[in-house]
Amino acid sequence: MIEIGIIGGTGYTAGELIRLIIHHPKSNIRSVVSRSHPGELIHLIHQDVLGEIENLRFTTVIDKNIDVVFLCSGHGRSRKELNDISSEIKVIDLNQDFRISCQSFFNGRNFIYGLPELQKDSIKTSNNIANPGCFATAILLSILPLASKNLLRDIIHISAITGSTGSGRKHSDTNHFSWRNNNISTYKIFKHQHLQEIKQIIRHLQKDFSSKIYFVPYRGNFSRGIIATTYTYSEFPLDETISMYKEYYKNHPFVYISDINIDVKQVINTNKCILHLLKEENQLIIISIIDNLIKGASGQAIQNMNLMFNLEEDCGLRLKSVRF
Repeated sequence: MIEIGIIGGTGYTAGELIRLIIHHPKSNIRSVVSRSHPGELIHLIHQDVLGEIENLRFTTVIDKNIDVVFLCSGHGRSRKELNDISSEIKVIDLNQDFRISCQSFFNGRNFIYGLPELQKDSIKTSNNIANPGCFATAILLSILPLASKNLLRDIIHISAITGSTGSGRKHSDTNHFSWRNNNISTYKIFKHQHLQEIKQIIRHLQKDFSSKIYFVPYRGNFSRGIIATTYTYSEFPLDETISMYKEYYKNHPFVYISDINIDVKQVINTNKCILHLLKEENQLIIISIIDNLIKGASGQAIQNMNLMFNLEEDCGLRLKSVRF
């Protein structure tokens, strides 16, 4: 069994990790750190796991007898947390601290960008993973097949909407129910932090790419899920493009190409990404859907753990969607 530690145990991503790991056949939760709720029973915070981890309590320090630690304590805190982690323990960071290549080295650790559909082999041999952002995951999976064949040749336009859990568990004016309900808004237009990840990966695959990327993020009035619409110039027929996408993702168990229009509820509570491709005049349109807390965070983190420990990639992630 893989012995697991989690730091930052009360947030949404940590809660999803706990739920998933409870039912993962090859892993065991040994230690969950929360400095805001030390000594409290975990099921008093994550109340839906009552009856599944009756006696496990939050601690203030991580158990040293673990194989891998998941960092969920919040953006900007990972370096501090790593000061107390042995170099022999594998790390999967769900924060944004090590996602950009110029920031990926720390105390002898080299963090690999953990998008399995991009660099599965590198993840398998790495001890340190920077888990991608949720918007970045949905958008990159939309364009990886194009970038891998040097086919991004013009401006990329993106609009995407995320549920309120994307803002984290900490209260703010824009995730309060009375503000979010029956409401929608844009934020960080053309400046969202996940753009750095997207640009970095495109230029890694397609070094001569120099066109603009325009990204408009939206806050949605629902709890979880992301739908992203990306469009860019393409001279290739739609059927050839769809075949190229299916070929690219044929060995990746969580990405599917749909022949009909898609909606967010198809992927809620799963580690899937579903893509739907259209063509209007000379514009290729790619619609992408994921669950922001699973494929966009905790599920992808476990997918990375499976690869790091030479397990089946979908181990513990054969999940049922919540359609209704």
